[in-house]
Amino acid sequence: MVGEKMSEQEYGQEQTFVEERYRLVLGRIKEIAGDGRDAGTEEINAPHRDFFRRTAAFILTAVRYNEDRRSGRLAQMSLEELQQYNERLYEDITGGAYDYSYANPAYAVKRLGTELGRLLSFLYMEIRGMIVYAAEGRLFDMTICCEIFVEVYGILEDGGGEPEVRKALYYFLSDYCDVTVDYRNRELLDPALSFATDIVTGSDLEDLRYLYRYGEYVSENELEIARYLNSLPEETITAMASTYTEGYRKGFELAHVDLSKKQFVDVRYCLGFERVIRAAVRQFEQMGLKAILYRSPVNLMNRRDNVKIGYYGTSPNQQCDYDHRCDLGLFLDGDLKERKLSVMRVAFEKRKELAAGMAGPAVMETFGEENFIPVNKPEAPGYSEGQLKLLAQLQQESTRITYQYINGEERSFTIISYPVPAIGRDFEEIFAETIRLNNLDCKLYGQVQETMIQALDQCEQVEIRGREGNETCLTVALMNLEEPAVQTKFENCLADVNIPLGEVFTSPVLKGTKGRLHVKELYIEGLGYKDLWFRIEDGMVRDFGCGSFSTAEEGKRLVQETIMHHHQTLPMGEFAIGTNTAAYRMAKKYGIFDKLKILIAEKTGPHFAFGDTCYSNGEERRVFNPDGKEIVAKDNEISILRKTNPKEAYFGCHTDITLPYDELDTITGIRDDGSRIEIVKGGKFVLPGTEELNKEL
Repeated sequence: MVGEKMSEQEYGQEQTFVEERYRLVLGRIKEIAGDGRDAGTEEINAPHRDFFRRTAAFILTAVRYNEDRRSGRLAQMSLEELQQYNERLYEDITGGAYDYSYANPAYAVKRLGTELGRLLSFLYMEIRGMIVYAAEGRLFDMTICCEIFVEVYGILEDGGGEPEVRKALYYFLSDYCDVTVDYRNRELLDPALSFATDIVTGSDLEDLRYLYRYGEYVSENELEIARYLNSLPEETITAMASTYTEGYRKGFELAHVDLSKKQFVDVRYCLGFERVIRAAVRQFEQMGLKAILYRSPVNLMNRRDNVKIGYYGTSPNQQCDYDHRCDLGLFLDGDLKERKLSVMRVAFEKRKELAAGMAGPAVMETFGEENFIPVNKPEAPGYSEGQLKLLAQLQQESTRITYQYINGEERSFTIISYPVPAIGRDFEEIFAETIRLNNLDCKLYGQVQETMIQALDQCEQVEIRGREGNETCLTVALMNLEEPAVQTKFENCLADVNIPLGEVFTSPVLKGTKGRLHVKELYIEGLGYKDLWFRIEDGMVRDFGCGSFSTAEEGKRLVQETIMHHHQTLPMGEFAIGTNTAAYRMAKKYGIFDKLKILIAEKTGPHFAFGDTCYSNGEERRVFNPDGKEIVAKDNEISILRKTNPKEAYFGCHTDITLPYDELDTITGIRDDGSRIEIVKGGKFVLPGTEELNKEL
């Protein structure tokens, strides 16, 4: 990438060359916008003219943003002026404007025809990435966006059509993959790319203008959470950061992994939490770890459906995100898949020393944002059956390459979650309650969960039944213990890698795991599901669907794209019993079940994850419970293929589905002689020694 491992002279020459390309292409864009010496788009067919004029105008807005940043004009603006500026940058996809935006594939298809409309809608979204490129001063990325825009204009100006446009866009993605994918790899590993770190550690966080330095969309949500955190005493901020960083450290300690050998920690967060993140960065430094902060990607070759990995702000339009979740389906073929994988391999090899020093992610999530029920638009791109197979292969192989260089046996993680003001008028109370949840008594819960594990270790199966209209009827098979005195099937999960505490979990044996899982209402990453169901045979998903849409086909497609991550089938990678009844009580008291992130929601009932096991890519690492017993149920019949056929062992996904206590009737362990141990009955804990959990219920 530009500037990496170059001499000062080489870097200067490279920058000069890029600036020449940039100035040249901008001249043509001004003409297309009608801001030059001729009418520009008058030469092109009328159906396309509006697209090119409006897109050129947006490009020039991004260019002015870059100039205002470079000149220092942005730094001189007031908070109100920056708010207005930010609104202008995103006004084309917010509110009712989206209905008439070329970012909206329905509008683009209506104006430009089905195939060309989809392609140009994708192009418009790719060009919208220029906002963040301008914020970071990434002139090369701005330049190639401008150049592909002018190239597509030229194709249509010369009488070309959809096939020529598709080919140009395909090679734009493929040819620049060694730049876009390589830069993403560097973002993940190289602390020298310190754009966000400089904002977090070097800004006056009392002056909320710092939020506009990112180039992200800034809503009242980010402003309000930043104001609220600024109102808290320093000891509260320090304690919040300590819960987060200590959880990370404990994860290594419990896994018997030497953290001192690592150099970097991958810090992910949401805008507005900078005060806590700054304290965390300092605490990580005291552990010997340098924090790496990077943005959730905006370009197609690095995006993954609707999943955001990195730092990000409130989405300006969730429907827009959803409409473009399958844009890769416009281009994906075997060659493009192999192109991306080959660049990933080269990028990791180039930075293998940095990768070896990566300790793993520390994630600070939020909950409380407005829920989103998507609209399935026929105009939006999708994947063919063949492409779904390629996509699954791409995800699996990407994961394998990543763990080849970031050793899963030597890494850990932590995840913690806090509410944002969008959750409603009880925000401050819920925030205080969440701090309490994140710091519950580990000793008390540890003892209760150990009692539960001792009972479950006697069983070869667990039955789960729903009530109150919930149709769940599942049997989960458990592995056998060869040495019960020193081995266990379930992990006693306390406040370390997964905060808050409150679950016992295992990797089920697939053979014999069967039945139906049903949840009447569920929200995952802001997406709503009504009557979500899965049919399981020998631990594998055989059928699935939900009632969120008017047709079963639409519901099935939603589940396949999101929970199944485009796979036709996945194994049950985890079975767990959530014990955090305090979290359940909080959700019930404030009516926020639909707002909780999986991180908290999974603790409020039994849950089942589809995809990889919890120990994915780290199965050889020995893990022990606080009582000293070793957790041995880490593999299943799929993950064990890592020893003979690694490409078939992992899916690169793991999605939890929680059955809440109010839909749960029974959880019953079954010994090999057929005798039964009741864990939960009528939605209450009945196993002797676990009754403490019912106090919150």
